[in-house]
Amino acid sequence: MDGATLLAFILGALALVAGAESLVRGASRLAVAAGVSPLVVGLTVVAYGTGAPELAVAIRSALTGQGAVTVGNVVGANILNILWVLGASAIARPLILSRRLVRQDVPVMIAAAFLLWLFALDGRLNRWEGLLLFAGVVSYTLYVVREGRRRGPCPENYPEGLCPEAAAEPGRHWLLYLALVGLGLLLLGLGATVVVNAAVLLARALGISELAISLTVVALGTTLPEVATSVVAALRGETDLAVGNVVGSVIFNILGVLAVAGIVAPTGLAVPVDAVRFDIPVMVGVTLACLPIFFVGHRLARWEGILFVCYYIVYTTYLYLRAVEHLALASFSRALLYFVLPLTAVTLAVYYARTLQAERTAARRDERRAA
Repeated sequence: MDGATLLAFILGALALVAGAESLVRGASRLAVAAGVSPLVVGLTVVAYGTGAPELAVAIRSALTGQGAVTVGNVVGANILNILWVLGASAIARPLILSRRLVRQDVPVMIAAAFLLWLFALDGRLNRWEGLLLFAGVVSYTLYVVREGRRRGPCPENYPEGLCPEAAAEPGRHWLLYLALVGLGLLLLGLGATVVVNAAVLLARALGISELAISLTVVALGTTLPEVATSVVAALRGETDLAVGNVVGSVIFNILGVLAVAGIVAPTGLAVPVDAVRFDIPVMVGVTLACLPIFFVGHRLARWEGILFVCYYIVYTTYLYLRAVEHLALASFSRALLYFVLPLTAVTLAVYYARTLQAERTAARRDERRAA
């Protein structure tokens, strides 16, 4: 194994950590200085910044006639963002969720996923469909910023412990905060590139196949900025930034990245048949799963984060078995369809029913005490 490659991997990982720390620190202070909640910054500045590399790749792929690759990467990145990034963040620290996020931003994410699925049914994302999606991200961004300015850094009905400290510092250091954000994005981009390249070389040295590398190392590498940012934000207690980064990234990937790629592609963006039949429906499914999970208790517990990560491992395993046409694919699919998914659904339904009942009982008890 090449020592220089291993050193590059370590340095790239350190750059990711340093970049995430700089981005989270700068973004959280920028939110306070701007008079908005960290959630607003997470949904816009952080999410769009960490999604900028995907946008550049999407434009280049669309112009060179590789639109199918763009669609696959974006859909895969969205699934990874929700299951892996959110799951890892919740494992690092249980995430407290803003009611505004659950009631407004998550439904927007679900609607964007459904709209993409509808547009992709004919196997192509046309220019007018791209324009419609792009109009959606512009409208959404303007609404988020306007509402953030109106509600201030501590909107009403935030769960206890979520609102940032009221001792807001005056907005005198805008350039410093913007510089921290810019430095963080730069380090994240460089670190992700170095880590992916080094990981591919290390995997080849260990005899791992090109297919396995592309399904694991490269796929994870494209979302390393989101992973590093959300996990560091969660560890620092900036749960708004952690969750807002993921939800905003999914929205931006669909309404921004794919929209622009569809607009600039000469004949529209080709959508693979497998993506229409399997991967996009999976993406829609995991976005839908967020709503009831987030709605009950307005938090993502550590065990739910573990569940998310396990399901991403299952999804990746399925992709690998399908790619190599493994004999175990049929058995794996049947076990997943007839056992794992129903058992998970029943378990979650019972858990959330009990949680809702406990909340109602506690509310009635508080009412009797107040009376």
